[in-house]
Amino acid sequence: MKMKKPWIQRTAWTAAFAAAAVLVGVPVGSPHVYAAPLSGNPASTDSSTGPYAPLNQPGPPLDVPQSALAASLTYTANVVHAKTNPILLVAGTTMTPDINFSWNYERAFKEQNIPFCTVTLPNHEMSDIQTAGEYIAYAIRHIHQISGRKVDILGYSQGGMVPRWALRFWPDTRAMVDDLVAIDPSNHGTLDANALCLTPSAPAIWQQQENSHFLQALNSGAETFAGISYTVIYSRTDEVVFPNLNAEGCSALHTGQGQIANIAVQDICPSDVSEHLAMGSYDPVAYALAMDAFTHPGPANPARIPPSVGLSLFQPGVDPLTFATNYANYVANAATVLATSPRVNAEPPLAPYVFAHAAR
Repeated sequence: MKMKKPWIQRTAWTAAFAAAAVLVGVPVGSPHVYAAPLSGNPASTDSSTGPYAPLNQPGPPLDVPQSALAASLTYTANVVHAKTNPILLVAGTTMTPDINFSWNYERAFKEQNIPFCTVTLPNHEMSDIQTAGEYIAYAIRHIHQISGRKVDILGYSQGGMVPRWALRFWPDTRAMVDDLVAIDPSNHGTLDANALCLTPSAPAIWQQQENSHFLQALNSGAETFAGISYTVIYSRTDEVVFPNLNAEGCSALHTGQGQIANIAVQDICPSDVSEHLAMGSYDPVAYALAMDAFTHPGPANPARIPPSVGLSLFQPGVDPLTFATNYANYVANAATVLATSPRVNAEPPLAPYVFAHAAR
């Protein structure tokens, strides 16, 4: 396989993370686990979910105002009464849909007349992820209603993890989703977040630490649900959602009744050295796996992806003439947001609905 050019590989997010770490005085790579007290009533337990809500406990009303939820969602005209499942794009930490997807996946989907939607989550996805989950729950319900079809979800990084919060705590949304494709998702956190949280950090960074209270609640009872196909696409050279060296890494899913495929891009193309930002923006192997999942029953199947996919420099939708500018803006945005977002001293408390038999 042809290696990707080194000037667009491996250094981008590493540099952004390192710069932000220097700004906040964090020694990169240092492990840290914060043990904050749980909120709610952990004494009320369920045999399969511990102190957390039973898997089918109805979700609470959404606290985010209806006007804000509606304003967060955009979609192409062909989503209404769609002929194929519309795809909901969910960006990664520090991102908005425009920064993350406008120059890659959105262009590819428009060229193929694929109906798609985007949801803009608060504060570049640096605020409480529990609130972001409400936006996803609303998006799933609304897109399902106007399209008359199940919704497919494509999420990158935090965007591949946060839809699972909606599916876990608003069970009615499960019947509305067909595929969840997650690229380098932080399903089990990352040691990079542990390092950043040695000092005050953004709420979403606290919540993406390994073993955070948020992730313990998210993964309680079952990680997946019947009727939904889960495709986790990761890179063994991901330095942000780390460690991700194999199918037991931070991104992988294993439990529950959903159909699951945990696939490294190196399973298709061993010479693919895409780091975190490349995976969420231009990696052709990640794109091929995502489209395989959306166009076949069940999750993606690596056997259907020809190794020649790895010979391409860019995924469909990326314009080689504007790539350098688009990618530079993408990297600069990540570094700026990570360094300047408001910080707090501890992980946000878990909402009452997260716990078993929460009062309505």
